[in-house]
Amino acid sequence: MSVSPNGVHKTAFDGLPLKSIREKKGYHWYVVGTVCIGAFMAALDASIINIALPTMKRDFAVPMHIVEWVSLVYLLTLAALIVPFGRLADMLGRRWMYSIGFSVFIVGSLLCGISPSMSFLLGSRVLQAVGAAMLQANSVSIITAATPASDRGKAIGIQASAQGIGLSLGPAVGGALISLLNWRWIFFVNLPVGVIGTTLGILFLPKDEKPTQREHFDLAGAIILAPALIALIYFLNMGLKSGWGSPVMIATYVIFLVCMIVFLRLEAKRKAPMVDLRLFRDWTFSIGNLTGILSFAVMYAVLFLSPFYLDNVQRMNSLAAGLYLTVIPIGMTLLTPVSGMVADKWGTRLPTMMGMIAVALGCAALMTLGAKFAVLPLIVGLFLVGAGLGIFTPPNNSSVMGSAPNNKLGVAGGILNMSRTLGMGLGVTLGGLCYQLFLTIEGVANENKASVAHMVMAFRMSFITVGCVALVTFLLVSIRPGRTNQQGGGATPKVLDL
Repeated sequence: MSVSPNGVHKTAFDGLPLKSIREKKGYHWYVVGTVCIGAFMAALDASIINIALPTMKRDFAVPMHIVEWVSLVYLLTLAALIVPFGRLADMLGRRWMYSIGFSVFIVGSLLCGISPSMSFLLGSRVLQAVGAAMLQANSVSIITAATPASDRGKAIGIQASAQGIGLSLGPAVGGALISLLNWRWIFFVNLPVGVIGTTLGILFLPKDEKPTQREHFDLAGAIILAPALIALIYFLNMGLKSGWGSPVMIATYVIFLVCMIVFLRLEAKRKAPMVDLRLFRDWTFSIGNLTGILSFAVMYAVLFLSPFYLDNVQRMNSLAAGLYLTVIPIGMTLLTPVSGMVADKWGTRLPTMMGMIAVALGCAALMTLGAKFAVLPLIVGLFLVGAGLGIFTPPNNSSVMGSAPNNKLGVAGGILNMSRTLGMGLGVTLGGLCYQLFLTIEGVANENKASVAHMVMAFRMSFITVGCVALVTFLLVSIRPGRTNQQGGGATPKVLDL
């Protein structure tokens, strides 16, 4: 550390980001590339874990309902922290929170890999999720703040594409690492990527603007919001398994309702709330988050139903089924950058509508699947669902972030990521409930005793229902205002009025 002529202490970090980089034309693409590393790693880790659960179960000699918490504890921690970290990033700075989040994620990954027991592994997954929450709460907001409005859709599309690549590679990378080495390497593989991401974050991410006025962190709001979100994610993910009327589920409903009511009343009175409820007065922000929930619900309902169809009806092995399911993230990966560029040129409404139409058509193709295996409708259906989400997500995210003021981008990004998480849980619940409901309508009380004909009909009706949700989402985005609010997030590109 040195002292400047005016007596101000200077550190080695004062020259960051590197002058040679930040003065280059197109500097924001360095920022986007850096954020994409975190997006890729988080997506890879999310999709790589499930394939290792059976091996962990054997190694630690624990029942399945215990090993499932390796995935669930990560999700619940993420749900509890992503919005508070978004708020902290708005107050303290996104650059360092993002870089610190990478470091925490690396340490958590290392501890997961060397875990001597299941309890140690669960604790390490919590730490890993803390780092992931710091990353996810900042990723979209950093891109929004650093990227000109004319390139915002393309930039968010590239980030979504990085997520799609991570999701696509997860099962294959996980299977290869477990086969060649062991399950611990699915965590060790994060270390070199994390080191690179942390270093680039420190070197390249832009400095944060100093807040014009000092704001207090709403600790009470964070404490009340956390159990509400945890309860919501828990019953969306565990309701089918635990039973919707079980004592645990009833207690979960009560916790969610009480905490959410108290939180909303508290936030309405705060001068510096955890979540500024005025954000939801903006139609673009509210509809964008709602349609974000519904769009991911559709995709994850399809991801939930398809493996059961391939296993229960077609008796396909898990490797072959997994290869077919990679068609969805491949579709996302291919279309997200294209959609972002279309949004930059023509506005956000047209691609979001096209995306939901593609998803609905994909569900229609899957609805034709029967007892006899048909490759073409399966691949076409899965690809259209993935491609549709790839077309929909970048412009939808761009419109949401473009409607938020600069000093609320962290919270807005946290809410946007929370919407995606809620959609994932809702999709699994929707898919499971539809399948069980249609079997019951056909007079099948025990799904294990269902005939192939009964299962095919239940799957078809479930895909029709999911397709209807996609059409509802299409209607919602079609009535969205022609122009987004241009405060804070920057001027938004022109919108093609339909």
